[in-house]
Amino acid sequence: MTLTRRLSTALADGHARDVPLIPHDGLPRDWTTATTPAAVLIPVTNRADPGVILTQRPTTMRKHAGQVAFPGGRVDDGDDSVIAAALREAEEEIALPPDMVTIIGVTDLYRTITGYEITPVIGVIPPDLAFLPNADEVEAVFEVPLSFLLDPTNHKTREIDWQGEPRSYYEMHWEDRRIWGATAAMIVNLSRRLAWTG
Repeated sequence: MTLTRRLSTALADGHARDVPLIPHDGLPRDWTTATTPAAVLIPVTNRADPGVILTQRPTTMRKHAGQVAFPGGRVDDGDDSVIAAALREAEEEIALPPDMVTIIGVTDLYRTITGYEITPVIGVIPPDLAFLPNADEVEAVFEVPLSFLLDPTNHKTREIDWQGEPRSYYEMHWEDRRIWGATAAMIVNLSRRLAWTG
């Protein structure tokens, strides 16, 4: 079975099941107020051992400096869908051509305390593409095995005090990279949806 077919089947089966999800950052907020729509692309490389392309933000950024993230950002007025937004952002951030992405589908929304409502978009891309990071937004592009990201034993819970409130979050470590926060939460949700084995 092709990777595209496997992912499509796993996503459809996953959305037919009730699974426990992480809906938001877990910090006090009035979730009835308006949020800003955003989208990220989860680019899965089409190889025998599929990987996921992630980015690391520059340490010089004012917000989220040095954090690991999926390519993505806010949905603009010119975007006709969250899928279009995710593809546009991936092209802007890492020069991933939209026509190289086979869209599998969208998965569970995630809300951040900063007011973004993020839709993850899953796509399959050819392996070993040459990415060109936008230096203003991306310091590095790297690949992590899909099997590692979706393995629940790699999902560690941590707790910190954030502005006087306890905050619980997930993190995972791949080589010298720390994946945490909203990106890790979306990975945990995807793991629960796909129930991926190998």
